[in-house]
Amino acid sequence: MSLTYTAERASELISNADTIKKEVESLSAGRTRLVCVSKLKPASDIQALYDVGYRHFGENYVQELIEKAKVLPGDIEWHFIGGLQTNKCKDLAKNVVNLYAVETIDSEKKAKKLNDTRAEDLPVINVYIQVNTSGEDQKSGAAPDECESLAQTILTGCPRLSLEGLMTIGSFGASTSQGENQDFKTLVEVQKKLESKFGISLKLSMGMSADYKEAIRQGSTSVRVGSDIFGARPVKQ
Repeated sequence: MSLTYTAERASELISNADTIKKEVESLSAGRTRLVCVSKLKPASDIQALYDVGYRHFGENYVQELIEKAKVLPGDIEWHFIGGLQTNKCKDLAKNVVNLYAVETIDSEKKAKKLNDTRAEDLPVINVYIQVNTSGEDQKSGAAPDECESLAQTILTGCPRLSLEGLMTIGSFGASTSQGENQDFKTLVEVQKKLESKFGISLKLSMGMSADYKEAIRQGSTSVRVGSDIFGARPVKQ
């Protein structure tokens, strides 16, 4: 897996990422983190952005993240943002030392598996509860009314995990409509409920290339941007 990139490609990536980063910082007064989503793009693209100071990168596939983490710098803060199968939790926990966050925890079983397979000499993993705010059958995520029980499990039964926040993927309709995004509104409501119940502070990961500006307006503290930085992705084989 080569980390060599051309000057032309680096210039393109840096220009794209810097433009979005400035927009994110402006809209959020510096409160929102940009996660550069590099799925199906070469490790060299990540290296180009790393070399100018970017550290937070997101991946959607467990094996791809493991392979990239092996060759890229160890102080990258990896976010796993793809659908997570229970049988892949062990692979993530054991093989990605610098795994900053898993943003797609939607069941107690997955939380426990990730916790139980994370070695005690490795850093604690930040986790986000993925919430299916749109109620779409094809979407992963816990239902809003399931989040309290899941949060309780993470907070009291998973010492190798730290509950950092909540994540959602807005529906296509909500993300392309004008004005307030109802899926983001629902996530904020879940956030307030859990913060009140447990006396904690939770971050919000919502917003991607198509809707990150509205997500920031509605309180997102982390946005996941891929194609606007790296360009269109190849079809996964």
